[in-house]
Amino acid sequence: MDDRPIGIFDSGLGGLTAVRALAAAAPGESFLYLGDTAHAPYGEKTPTQLRALSRQNTGFLRALGVKAILVACNTSTANAMDTMLADNPDLPVLGVIGPAAEAAAAATGTGRIGLLATAATVASGAYERAVRRLAPEASVTAVACPKLVPLVESGRVSPDDPDLTAAVAAYTAPLLAAGTDTVILGCTHYPIVRDALRRAMGPGPAFIDSGAASVGALLRTLEDLDARAGRKTPGSRRFFCSAGRDTFVKVGSAFLGWDISAQTELVTL
Repeated sequence: MDDRPIGIFDSGLGGLTAVRALAAAAPGESFLYLGDTAHAPYGEKTPTQLRALSRQNTGFLRALGVKAILVACNTSTANAMDTMLADNPDLPVLGVIGPAAEAAAAATGTGRIGLLATAATVASGAYERAVRRLAPEASVTAVACPKLVPLVESGRVSPDDPDLTAAVAAYTAPLLAAGTDTVILGCTHYPIVRDALRRAMGPGPAFIDSGAASVGALLRTLEDLDARAGRKTPGSRRFFCSAGRDTFVKVGSAFLGWDISAQTELVTL
């Protein structure tokens, strides 16, 4: 048993999709969440910049004594996973791409899979490689969605927001044209605007939440290491953001369903 907290990071609010899944699946686990809002969005940054930011974030969490790190950021997973693993050989560090690809390969009936992701994740080709290792005959239609993270980070998440509606319509059109039956939400911000995505795509395609999929893999890893929390009471929850605390608290509280204002600290990275 290990009652130390789990560390989770993302470029901003998106990783809260993983937080929500973790709090529901394992309420006894404590966690520390870091949203690097000062440097968001990550999707337009270079691989060199992404490696530096990912190293910064894992270092911050490691210094706080976490027992494992969940990289709840597809862009960091796609571009800097080797760096984070090399920096932390004695600490479990898990990303989101493998579990999401596995879930998509299992869910598709036609082999036509869509991917909505940041420009950096799409450019990396990481999802295509992961899906084809599991389902060699599958096709992946990948669409970069540069407007979605800024909209989420600014709190514009209502399906009635005209700019969000226009962006979602443009990004989902190629997936509808390709006849995809399964869509990977390849950025953990995107489930926050799931209602807008569902309105655009209709009831047909299954959505794969990369953050939620990764939580299952994380908990299985902790089980294998005998590192699950032993407490019977709810674990502690702490949030850190590097800019825009008020928006972080407002959107985060609404999405998670509880008030995180007293648990959230503004930090300089």
